[in-house]
Amino acid sequence: TARPASRESGNRLTGARARSAEDWWWDRLAPSGSEYHLLQADSMLLVLPGPGPVRARAHRRITRRAQRPQSSGPAATAKPRPRPRPEAAPDPEQGPDPGWGDRIPLEVLVQIFGLLVAADGPMPFLGRAARVCRHWREAASQPALWHTVTLSPPLAGRGVKGSVKAEKKLLASLEWLMPNRFSQLQKLTLIHWKSQVHAVLKLVSEFCPRLTFLKLSDCHSVTTDALVMLAKACHQLHSLHLQHSMVESTAVVSFLEEAGPRMRRLWLTYSFQTTAILGALLGSCCPKLQVLELSTGLNRNNTPLLLPIEVLQKGCPQLQVLRLLNLMWLPKPSGRGAALGPGFPNLEELCLASSTCNFVSNDVLSRLLHGSPNLRLLDLRGCARITPAGLRDLPCKELEQLHWGLYGVSDRLSLAKEGSTLLTQKWHHTLRELDLSGQGFSEKDLEQALAAFSGTHGGAHPALCSLNLRGTRVTASTISSVISSCPGLLYLNLESCRCLPRGLKRAYRGLEEVQWCLEQLLTSPSSSS
Repeated sequence: TARPASRESGNRLTGARARSAEDWWWDRLAPSGSEYHLLQADSMLLVLPGPGPVRARAHRRITRRAQRPQSSGPAATAKPRPRPRPEAAPDPEQGPDPGWGDRIPLEVLVQIFGLLVAADGPMPFLGRAARVCRHWREAASQPALWHTVTLSPPLAGRGVKGSVKAEKKLLASLEWLMPNRFSQLQKLTLIHWKSQVHAVLKLVSEFCPRLTFLKLSDCHSVTTDALVMLAKACHQLHSLHLQHSMVESTAVVSFLEEAGPRMRRLWLTYSFQTTAILGALLGSCCPKLQVLELSTGLNRNNTPLLLPIEVLQKGCPQLQVLRLLNLMWLPKPSGRGAALGPGFPNLEELCLASSTCNFVSNDVLSRLLHGSPNLRLLDLRGCARITPAGLRDLPCKELEQLHWGLYGVSDRLSLAKEGSTLLTQKWHHTLRELDLSGQGFSEKDLEQALAAFSGTHGGAHPALCSLNLRGTRVTASTISSVISSCPGLLYLNLESCRCLPRGLKRAYRGLEEVQWCLEQLLTSPSSSS
């Protein structure tokens, strides 16, 4: 053993390192009511008992003497008997502590796991929790927790042979998981499946009768038999997401013919096969459809889409969300003197955003929304043919989000210089998000339009929380007035605003950044002048 240092050197142990070591040993080794000293050696740290209270030491000495056996004779004086070691009294409650995890009732543990699954999904949490102990494994195995699952085979994108092998390996695991874990599955997403989609959908149709949502993303070899089999077995299936997957139009049409009366949501990628699917929708095969989204794929299709608006309104009268994203579509002419269609009385969201010039005009917008008083979100990004007067004539009076930004098309078209006041005067009390980026309104027109958000209306501040004025002619005084009047403003985009001082032309996110922008605008020389 190393030679210990002297007592004086041990008593002089000071500093953070010595105190931390002392605290560590005290918390773990020192029993209550005793004292210990630290002695520092060349390569070790010794913990030695120090002098305790005199009465305690005397009491222990008397106790040891009383426990010694009394002996007499020369043998006792010649050689003392060995002192027996005191044995610790047995603790009746001593035993392995199962821990707090085993003491939680199973129902409570399942509820806790359910909160985590709702936030982050079942995987990989449930798989890891099942390895903690048997009690956690039983809780993680409850089928009620496996209601939303995303399946993607590993080694995706590493060659055809590797992908096929990985899909077969995962399929072998699913043959056990489907009946034992997925009996209450409601939402299933398949990503990057190339060859085994039919086998997976067959298992789903056999063991997942409560399925309501199916998403196929970047999946190939989706057959008609698989979709029809799924529609017949899963009677609660009402949502189908097929964007960015290779699916024959005949398979989708056959699926809609079987499950159309109960379909609620449908996502499609526009291609040359979309005409047959739209024909089924226009034929009223999905009368209860609420969400319809049609967008271009990775390979942009420049073929115009001819969409008869009035026929779609008759075929899908309960539509609440309509998205035609990045499409070049042409509304079928209604003809002179033709009556307007029934409209979409339940429509709450209309998205016609496009990165290129489209053919959406005031007349088309009126045909779409003439019967939609409950519209809440209107996305017209890229629709340069729309005018403020056309937006003013819409029947919706409580619009909350208006996205009318122009991206990359303002240089080729003559934009309106006036009229922005028509928008804010109509919806200033309900607008939460406003996007006017790229519009050509003048400084004075924007000042009058944004002045509608100043002051309180009915004792309440404006609800505006997001404002995008990128590339406009807004001035510093106008921005200062808007920030001061809208205490809930959390996003402000002032990029490329030519009338603002340098250093302030950027996007501001959060209340602190927006207030900092206000301080800079109030103190800058240009704003004061």
